[in-house]
Amino acid sequence: MLQLRSIVGVADNTGATKVGVFKVLGGSRKRYAEIGDIVVVSVKEAEPRKSVKKKEVLKAVVVRQRKPFRRKDGTYIRFDDNAVVILEGTEPKGGRIFGPIPREIKEKGFNTIASLAEEVL
Repeated sequence: MLQLRSIVGVADNTGATKVGVFKVLGGSRKRYAEIGDIVVVSVKEAEPRKSVKKKEVLKAVVVRQRKPFRRKDGTYIRFDDNAVVILEGTEPKGGRIFGPIPREIKEKGFNTIASLAEEVL
């Protein structure tokens, strides 16, 4: 569950390491983002000589959250960190995805992210 001003990690190889959320897309009253939601982020920390720079404003999709996420079958899934994947349109900007990704990402229409991921839970 991410909200305004949340600082989260990046699960791809675009060069950004930490980003700050400053808008949750999906309506004027949408306050929290869960797995599969698109957020607008600002790059807080970035590696030198990579595709994204510090202070850039980008869109990203939430791929991991610490708050337990309830699945349709009644089970819960929870991760050790909050993480996003930076998007370019609806496709990921980076070429690799690090860490586990829940299968709900594929159900929400991000098939490329699910196929690039190391592990789909």
